[in-house]
Amino acid sequence: MKKRVSFKMFLKPGCEKEYEKRHNELWPELQALLKNAGISDYTIYWDEDTNILFAHQTVSEGSGSQDLGTAEIIKKWWSFMADIMETNPDHSPISIPLKEVFHLN
Repeated sequence: MKKRVSFKMFLKPGCEKEYEKRHNELWPELQALLKNAGISDYTIYWDEDTNILFAHQTVSEGSGSQDLGTAEIIKKWWSFMADIMETNPDHSPISIPLKEVFHLN
C-alpha cells in the first residue's frame, strides 16, 4: 500500500543554489536506492523567506527516505550535504515529519 510522507528540513542561508545544483546532479546509485526502496514522486520545495525545505514523497515500502540511514550511500550523501544544511551529529538532516491534514486526488 502506498502512502504519502512529508517532512521539513532546514537549509543554511545562502546555500539554495548549491543545494539545487547538488540535487540536479543526484548520484545514480542514490537514485537507484530510493527507487528500489519504493520511494517515488519525491519533490523538495524551498521557502526562501524561512530557508525551510519542504519534502514530499510517495512510499510503497518502509517509511521513507529519512529511514534509509543505515545504507552507506545515504551516509555519504548526508556527509556531502552537511555543510549546507542543519544536521544531527551523524550528519543526517534535521528532519521534522509533517502531519497530513488534507489531500485531494
